[in-house]
Amino acid sequence: MSASSSFRPAPRRLRQLAVSVPLSLVLLGGGVPAHAEDARQGATPTSSSESANGLPLEELRTFAEVFERIKRTYVDEVDDRTLLKNAMRGMLAGLDPHSAYLDQDDWQDLRENTDGEFGGIGIEVGMEEDGQLTIIAPIDDTPASRAGLQPRDVILKIDDTPMEGLSMTESVKLMRGEEGSTIRLLVLSEGADMPREVVLKRAIIKSSSVSQRLLEPGYGYLRVSQFQSATGDEAKRALAELREESGDVALKGLVLDLRNNPGGLLSAAVEISDLFLTSGRIVYTEGRLPDSELSFSARAETPAGDTPLVVLINGGTASAAEIVSGALQDQRRAIIMGTESFGKGSVQNVMPLGNGDGLKLTTALYFTPNGRSIQAEGIRPDVEVVRGRLERDTRRDFSVREADLDGRLDNANGDSSTPSSKAPDSPVVAESDYQLGEALNLLKGMNVLGRSAALKATLPATSEQ
Repeated sequence: MSASSSFRPAPRRLRQLAVSVPLSLVLLGGGVPAHAEDARQGATPTSSSESANGLPLEELRTFAEVFERIKRTYVDEVDDRTLLKNAMRGMLAGLDPHSAYLDQDDWQDLRENTDGEFGGIGIEVGMEEDGQLTIIAPIDDTPASRAGLQPRDVILKIDDTPMEGLSMTESVKLMRGEEGSTIRLLVLSEGADMPREVVLKRAIIKSSSVSQRLLEPGYGYLRVSQFQSATGDEAKRALAELREESGDVALKGLVLDLRNNPGGLLSAAVEISDLFLTSGRIVYTEGRLPDSELSFSARAETPAGDTPLVVLINGGTASAAEIVSGALQDQRRAIIMGTESFGKGSVQNVMPLGNGDGLKLTTALYFTPNGRSIQAEGIRPDVEVVRGRLERDTRRDFSVREADLDGRLDNANGDSSTPSSKAPDSPVVAESDYQLGEALNLLKGMNVLGRSAALKATLPATSEQ
């Protein structure tokens, strides 16, 4: 019997419901109480508020009543399947912010985010203040780059859907689709008088979660934007490229940027931590079930060696990114710099359901090597540096000093031919990213003082959590 036939004329309504639900719901319509039936069979009577298997009868009656009233009196007609799915969503949403019911679209999005692969056209987009969907950059060797799409191009329409009023999330969902399917974009290029239509075929796009560059000779920068299935391998390649780019100058220091990294796969966090650690525990988890209790340790081989390391974090650093930060902090492998992290210390398992949907359920909490739970606490940086930027002062300094005067006497200890009023240049890195500039300065200081001395001077006052 279908669920839709379960709620018709009142006297038979709840008896019909029992056909498709557990036995404990049979008596919601006012039949023989469960404890009375148990008493006939010589069983120990149960509470009148609970069924034989412990389910609360009063709440189940209320659920059935709410279900029926919505069906009968809500302003729009709602089918049973929608109501039951919404009930399951609400059941999970009431547990914690990270447990959720995933329909097939949500399930697909989650897989794409963790795998780093999706059907699309290969562009990075952003939303301007005026609400225009604008291309930030096309990804190399994708349908978008081959079609000649350029940064600053504005997307006015996707197929027959105007972009006006749509969020960026809605717009991105429209651009994604099956490999080989066709998509039409109405694009207005910067400086053009009229928009043009571009027809593309979607392809499998692989998004990279790791990027790298040299900040200065001998000082590298490694950015991890999220933790996907390929993040560990990408980071290994990035480290190798940094060493190659550095050439004859050995890497003297490395900045690992985890700011605004929302997390991802636990396995990827372990792999990234293992790039910098040669021994010891990385993370462990604890939950109600035995299989939720796991522990991960570092292996002896490490491509990063003992290169001095500074890790940048902020309030957007969460989950798997906090695992990495906590492991490197507890093992005193790195100095953590920035602002306090988000504080998501729970582990979610994703489970497929028989109808093709999925269940994302919090099953454990994770702990750093020293046994700290990050849940609702976060990682506190060893060196707190708030976000900011330096601005070069271009105003002329009209103050005059002795060294600027014609005919002055030179300093007896050396040449003073260079006027003293010339100010040194500001660091280029710090002008655009103050936190990154401070991380670079700290790495330079570690090379001057020695890594152990720098750690000793920096960590004791701030490492207690």
